[in-house]
Amino acid sequence: MTRAIGKLVVVGVGLIGGSCAAALRRAGAVGEIVGLGRSSESIARALALGVIDRAATDWADALAGADLVLLSMPVGQTRAALDSAAPHLEAHTLVTDAGSTKGDVVAAARAALGRRIGRFVPAHPIAGAEKSGVDAASADLFRGKRVVVTPLAENAPGSVARVRAFWESCGARVTEMDPQEHDRVFAAVSHLPHVLAFCLVDALARRENAEMLFGFAASGFRDFTRIAASHPEMWRDICLANREALLAEIARYGSELDRLRELLAAGDGAALESLFRHAREARNAWAVARPAEP
Repeated sequence: MTRAIGKLVVVGVGLIGGSCAAALRRAGAVGEIVGLGRSSESIARALALGVIDRAATDWADALAGADLVLLSMPVGQTRAALDSAAPHLEAHTLVTDAGSTKGDVVAAARAALGRRIGRFVPAHPIAGAEKSGVDAASADLFRGKRVVVTPLAENAPGSVARVRAFWESCGARVTEMDPQEHDRVFAAVSHLPHVLAFCLVDALARRENAEMLFGFAASGFRDFTRIAASHPEMWRDICLANREALLAEIARYGSELDRLRELLAAGDGAALESLFRHAREARNAWAVARPAEP
């Protein structure tokens, strides 16, 4: 494969950034991979693992001659990173991101880049793992997974094509979506489930008999709460960044819980069974349409 990216700068070499680097290297789609981040320890670890070719000393050093910059740190750091990067972006350099929210990220990019906003092409890989950090990185993380690119009106078609090719080289299936629609959709199917898992585990852990409760928890609890092992800082930023859409989904879910409570209080077994049957059928239909991805 021709090296479409001569120099890639990964800002935040953790699970996502490290996996991108590993996938592109294996595909032969990148020349040099440079790492930049807040933690010198994590950058040193990425270097030791061979995930990056070298660690940058500063933004000017990192961005000199860069073809593409991937922002793969928590979304709350986007504005600060782009403020630092902006003075050193070269004319051909594109910037993309891997954030789970898009409205806030786009706003940060507009504020930092101004008239150069067309150089920023937002994206969101729908892939991850409970473990974080570069040690959890895998060249297979994105294989067969979906990546949502949310182009801006200012993006040139060629710029969007370059970012699509970047993710396709990682093994992903790329789709496009409006940034605002993206945030509404993922508030429902990603952000809300994570919040529910975190809240359930936290609530049980605070009980006086927590040790006994966790001692009897089995596969159902493990499956439902798996995502509560996710990165706390990252999910704090996601929830705050998408709080309006998330609050709306929490309200909708609260109404559903209220309905369930009323059915239980009334002892309405037929209605409970109907609710559970409808949910099972919807879930099974989804599973058939979207079988487990590799």
